Amino acid sequence: MIVAAGLSPAWQQILVFDEFSLGEVNRARQAAWCASGKVLNVGLSLAHLHAESLTIAPLGGLPRAAIEREFAQLNAPARWIACRAPTRTCTTLLDAAAGTTTELVENAGPLSSEELAVFRAAFVKESAQADLVVLSGSLPAGTPTTFYRDLLRATPCPAIIDARGPELLEALVCRPLVVKPNRAELASTFSRDLSDDTALLAGMRELNALGAQWTLITQGKQAVWLTSNETTYRLVPPKVDHFVNPIGCGDALTAGLAWALSRGAEPLLAARTGMAAAAERLGQLLPGRLDPQRVLARVEDVVVERV
Repeated sequence: MIVAAGLSPAWQQILVFDEFSLGEVNRARQAAWCASGKVLNVGLSLAHLHAESLTIAPLGGLPRAAIEREFAQLNAPARWIACRAPTRTCTTLLDAAAGTTTELVENAGPLSSEELAVFRAAFVKESAQADLVVLSGSLPAGTPTTFYRDLLRATPCPAIIDARGPELLEALVCRPLVVKPNRAELASTFSRDLSDDTALLAGMRELNALGAQWTLITQGKQAVWLTSNETTYRLVPPKVDHFVNPIGCGDALTAGLAWALSRGAEPLLAARTGMAAAAERLGQLLPGRLDPQRVLARVEDVVVERV
């Protein structure tokens, strides 16, 4: 079983425009609402990949019922932690004419010490039976930066972490199997410019030296970098002809990575599977909607370059 856990779920509004003009009245030709945020995107992706999985996240306020209903309708197992702060609402604006995506993000509300304790107890219980855990998303304001580290110390199985900043650095002492910030998040974590590939690889190897067994860095449509203490790979994504919505592609990659690892794949093949899942996600409006056979068919289209 794969446990996908995080503290920053979201209720997402997606608006599609034939053309969007800043500062003007814009009428969407299509609107959709769905569960989202890194942790929910990973959980829904795993469910669509038919992986045995469980999502753990806090929910509160009006979005709670809608998110619970969506997971139930999609047969995505979950354990929800009740919280007083309403689950945040985020908005995606898709401009068909310009081919651009604009994301309006609300920060996750703070969780009380009691709510964090309930989350921690649920995670420890479920991870004791897991083959792999995925921790993803930022920590709400007021959450100790050691929160992910403390969870991993109580986790007997391998872990993937998609996080940034102090919470990522604190967790490296637990030697997670894969850490997966994107390029901008890694630069923010180290507070330095990583626009040059040499600087990027140096930053990735620093994460490896600090404890990450593998470091995987995404950068939008561009190549994915994968390093361990011994090896470096550059992975070129498959061509995508039908582009709909890029939001959640990184989370689809995380889910595909976790799915492949849980099936016994080595990290390189697992990374290619994750990239295939991200490519499949690009053609869908809603996050987490993946076809496992289509994902597997794309794996061979990921080009591997050893650096």
